[in-house]
Amino acid sequence: MAKPKAIAEFGDFQTPEVLAAQVCRLLAKQNLRPKSLVEPTCGVGAFLFAGLDQFKSIEVAVGYDINRAYIEKAKATLKTRSDVSQVKLIHEDFFAADWQKHFVDLPGPVLVIGNLPWVTNSHLESLGSTNLPDKTNFQRRNGLDALTGKANFDISEWMLIRILETMNGRIGTLAMLCKSSVARKTLFHAWNNGIGLKKSAIYRIDADAHFDAAVDAALLVTNFCATGDKTAKVYQELDDHTACATIGFEDGKLFADLDAYHKWKHLCGSNILIWRSGVKHDCSKVMEFRKEGQRFRNGLDELVELELTYMFPMLKSSDVANGCADADRRWMLVTQTTVGEETSSIEAIAPLTWRYLQDHAAYLARRGSSIYKDRARFSIFGVGDYSFSPWKVAISGFYKRLNFSVVGPTHDKPVVLDDTSYFLPCESKAGANYLAEILNSETAKAFFNAFVFWDAKRPITADLLRRLDLQALARATGSEQQYEKHFGHCAPEKSKRGRKPAKTGEVALLF
Repeated sequence: MAKPKAIAEFGDFQTPEVLAAQVCRLLAKQNLRPKSLVEPTCGVGAFLFAGLDQFKSIEVAVGYDINRAYIEKAKATLKTRSDVSQVKLIHEDFFAADWQKHFVDLPGPVLVIGNLPWVTNSHLESLGSTNLPDKTNFQRRNGLDALTGKANFDISEWMLIRILETMNGRIGTLAMLCKSSVARKTLFHAWNNGIGLKKSAIYRIDADAHFDAAVDAALLVTNFCATGDKTAKVYQELDDHTACATIGFEDGKLFADLDAYHKWKHLCGSNILIWRSGVKHDCSKVMEFRKEGQRFRNGLDELVELELTYMFPMLKSSDVANGCADADRRWMLVTQTTVGEETSSIEAIAPLTWRYLQDHAAYLARRGSSIYKDRARFSIFGVGDYSFSPWKVAISGFYKRLNFSVVGPTHDKPVVLDDTSYFLPCESKAGANYLAEILNSETAKAFFNAFVFWDAKRPITADLLRRLDLQALARATGSEQQYEKHFGHCAPEKSKRGRKPAKTGEVALLF
């Protein structure tokens, strides 16, 4: 969403009055009778005033905002209203506010309502913004996940969790517009951390129509209580009376369809075959090429001559989703065969490649991720013996369909994938074809649909794929003998670190 910096920095999408009124009518139909209303980022007060109009039970209404101009505009509107004595408008930074103190004297039930910023912490950091919470690992990511970008989060997720913790144990309701993914993450946090909620619901809204924003958005509604339940109804629109799905928390996981999970949970388990992601290099202009005759053209439009030792045909996520048709033209420079391997030997093995890397060292040095810090020069990640398996069963992480494709060698070399694709390495074409067949079965699709949130930015993940026990799937599809034929001899994967590439570019295969 291309917005001026001042708007982008604060995730500033002022709620239309008509939408605020529609939300409040929906809440009134649920027999809410709040005595206090709080809008933590009130802007010009759309929800504040819509709530006062709808709920005559309100005794106190408080709006906070970091933007003083918005507070002054809301005050001007307030002067035209008869309920001016019930309202407080406060200029305050959400991240610096003592919310426990603000809530302690409010009469209950409390309705916390509004529209929090639609922006991520990494985007704010790229703008040089200080409108950020203190850095804490509130998502409890492990070290590698945090370093490789999974720790990026929506600011509204942090803010909603702060509100959950403030309201925990109180009587009240939360009703917030946010990204659909943020709504789910907020519920997951509550359910996973013992915050009592009941009658939770997610109502999808048309963000394009209301905010001119191309994002999946929703109204999250949940009620605080001592015990509660760990499910939420999902509705396609605010006015819908019948839910299209029930999401839920069970066995430590969040499910897109709880009923489907109960039907197919017998297929959950571990595997001797491990789903892998493709190669991560974070510098496509230097590391990815189009082959032109015997030379390679990079993303800087430079035509260069390189040895084939470290060059491999590649497929991007879009290629995998669209039938794997581009591996004869697109190539990747793969500088290591295992994570952490030294790269200085490239100079002797492939001098042209080494010179190319030296000439483009500045681009590689500018890679922002801290995973490259204190590593060998020109390091990459997501690479191991599995990367060079001759056959792979692959799927794109970005495309909103379950379509598993077989990827075979090209030009007598294994094809590598980018880091937005996932794959199972295979030693034979027959084994790969068999895995693709059972993974594309209706049984497998029904299993995955219990977990997949299709409106997520990356709906398919390695964590999702690893939940399916492939041997159990083989039994369910009546093909266990074929599974044993192709994979019964395989031991659990073990990384073979420290292996150096041969001059031909060949590496030892996994199996």
